[in-house]
This record gives sequence, C-alpha cells and structure tokens, in this order.
Amino acid sequence: MPRAPQARKKMYVLDTNVLIHDPNALLNFEEHDVIIPMTVLEELDKLKSGKQTVAADCRQAIRNIDKVLGDATPKEIEKGVPIVRGEKAEPMGRLLILMSTERAGAHALPEHLNDNKIINTLAALQERHKSRDIILVSKDINMRLKARGFGVEAQDYHNDQLLDDIDLLPKGYHEFENSFWDNIEKVETVQREGATEHILRREGVLAKVNINEFLIDERGFVGKVVDVDSEQVIIRDLHQHDLMNEEVWGLVPRDIYQAMALHLLLDPDIHLVNLTGSAGSGKTILALAACIEMTVASKMYKRIIATRSTQGLDEDIGFLPGTEAEKMEPWLGAIVDNLEALHEDDENMTASVDYILSKVPLHFKSMNYIRGRSFQHSLIIIDESQNLTPHQIKTIITRAGNGSKVICLGNLAQIDTPYLSALSSGLTYMTERFKGFRHGAHIHLQGVPRSALAEYAEANL
Repeated sequence: MPRAPQARKKMYVLDTNVLIHDPNALLNFEEHDVIIPMTVLEELDKLKSGKQTVAADCRQAIRNIDKVLGDATPKEIEKGVPIVRGEKAEPMGRLLILMSTERAGAHALPEHLNDNKIINTLAALQERHKSRDIILVSKDINMRLKARGFGVEAQDYHNDQLLDDIDLLPKGYHEFENSFWDNIEKVETVQREGATEHILRREGVLAKVNINEFLIDERGFVGKVVDVDSEQVIIRDLHQHDLMNEEVWGLVPRDIYQAMALHLLLDPDIHLVNLTGSAGSGKTILALAACIEMTVASKMYKRIIATRSTQGLDEDIGFLPGTEAEKMEPWLGAIVDNLEALHEDDENMTASVDYILSKVPLHFKSMNYIRGRSFQHSLIIIDESQNLTPHQIKTIITRAGNGSKVICLGNLAQIDTPYLSALSSGLTYMTERFKGFRHGAHIHLQGVPRSALAEYAEANL
C-alpha cells in the first residue's frame, strides 16, 4: 500500500502587528517554520519603550523570541532554531531571523517603507526556496493586498479567532415563538429556597444552551439556566413582572433585554458581565446604575474603577499637566453623561452629579496604569472593550482580585483599532471563551432606546 504523501512544511513570515496582537504568536504554527524579518525586530525595538499597552506587548514578544533562540550561534539562527514549547515537549518547527535582502532588477517595491522591505525580502526568499510555501502573516489588510499583488501569499492571523461568523456568537439568551413549553416533552419542577426550578433533559432546543443564559418566549416566560451538564439542564423560573420593575438607582429597565442585563449585574455570584449592543442600547447607564447601587446602597464593593480602550489614549495622556483623573475625564465623558441622565429629574442635576462624584468611590483609570495592579473588592468597568486584543483583555481581567467584578461594555460594529475586526476582537474572544464559565455571563442588548431619532438613524443611515 503506497504511503500517503507528507504535507508540505510551510514558512510563515510574521509581521510586527501580529507579534503586538499576540506576543506568543511564534509558538502557534505547529511543525512549520516561523521567520521574523530583521525589519520587524527593528520596528519592535522602536515601539518597546514607554508605558503604552503596545510597548508592553512588544517587550513580551522580544522576550519570547529571545527565550526560543537561547544561546544559539549566528549559524544556528540562520539555519533555524527548534521551537521548544514545554520542558518535556518535543520541538516542533524552527525559528529563523531573516536579514533584509534587496531584490535585484526592476521588479521590486521602493525600499522607503518597512512594509515594502518585508515584501521584497519575502519575494527573494520565495525565489530561493521554490519547493516551500512561503506565507506572510499580517493583521494589516493593506499589506496583505500589496503582498498578494506582488506575487507573495499573505494571510491574516487566525489563531485567536474562535468563530468564522460573528452571527454565531452567543447572545446570552434564546428566544422562542409562542410558548417555550411547546418544545418540551418532559419536565420535573421543584421548589428550592423560595425559587421554582425546572429540571429538563439536554436535548432538542436545549442541546446548545450554556450556564447563565436566559430563555424567553412571547407568552412572558423568562427562565435562567442555573446548572447544565451533558444529561440535563436546570432552569430557574424568573417572573417577568419582577424583572421589568427592578429599580436600580432610579433606573427601570426599558425592555426585557435590559432587565436581564440588570439581573446579571446585581448578581453577586456573577464575577464577569459582558454587555454588547449597538450605540444607545443602554450598556453604560445600566452598568453605572448597578455599580452605584452596589457601592453606595448595598456596600457590596468598595470602589468603582472605570477605564476604556480608545485609539490615541496611550499617547494623548502623556505628560499633560493635571492628575490622572483630570486627564482621563475627556475620555470617560460617557460616564459623566450617564450620571447626569440618572439624575435628570432632580431639582439641581449638576449638584446631584457633583454630590455623587464626591460620595461614590469612582476612579477613572488609564488602561496603562491597570497593568501590574490588583484590585480587591472592586467593580471594574471596561468601556469600548471591542478595541482590545485577546491578549490585552486577558491582561486586564487577570487584574481582578478577590471579591471583584469585571463589567465589559462594547459594540462590535464600532471598532476603531486598525488591526482588529469583529471576529478578532478581544471582546468576541472573551465572550466565546467564557460561555461555559459558572461565574460569567453575557447579554447582547437590543434596540436603541436612547431616542426616536437615534433609533431611526441606526436603522436607516
């Protein structure tokens, strides 16, 4: 019987933005060779200084490259150093540092841009290794287009993309036409601690439900999945009237989706709440009202820490005069706007907001100052979290200490970072990774209750 032909080993050339997006990227190409051009090392060197998030990621990437190369000689590096991923693991693939190679002849891109230098180097490498597949890996769509136009194969970095279609992302609830119970053949109902719970087999419409997801139907039934295994699902019966009339710091939910979000925000057993939705769906105001309630009224938490990911924030906070809070204020205007909205019916709204800001332990923090910190008994609000990479979101969530709760807010339709898409965003990655976590929950808010104008603009512009 003839032996099956072995798959061709590939040579993956990593662009700088891939190593910034995921500093561990060079370990994720299995048996294939990983090549890092000298131009990429130079770019990492330029970006490694400072307190910005990108600088920390550059330093991490450089340390990973150094760890793999170890004490290898220049000759060994030229041939390729085996990539060892664990103490007892067999090495798979090799790491090479590629010197820039000017292409002879007219068929070369001008060398005044680093992107062009990398593409020229790849084209020269392709000519030398015609039997190997040489692929550029870059998060920059324009660089991929340039490379392909020049005859070099190029791909996006997909290692941390868990979904092929954003519509497959869990919403945090399952909606049923007419009655949910029309889909159920057998149920066992029990009373536990004053709550009604239904024990159902995990099959049919319940085959893909996750813990802390909701089940809602047109007849007014609202159930929350409180336990799930391979055999059965336990659903707690929640009363829609109670959910819709839950008042938090003067705020009452406008629809069932906001009511479910508020229920999760106030649940002490949920340590990570992830709210997505279009502009004006109520993400920030719900989070803020719940946080003030839990720090001022019930005193479950000691402080609220608000931060956000915004392009330019790393650079603009810089050495401007003023305290960190004063520098952060323009970026966190949404928080103050929502405080005003919560107190718009007061006799003196400005005095109410000033009073709340003086009484509520609300701290505005730059993302850069959160790295390396540990926050105990705190509520951490991360606004605009769709602009974070999976690596950055991991860095922030791991800051949550004992008794803390993290609330991530984001709109996957408004990504401002050039190298991220809805599929590669850290918010998408986290939502998919945490869907089975007992102490985590996600709700995708619907509609645009901000105003009739905002709702019409969202639908028609």
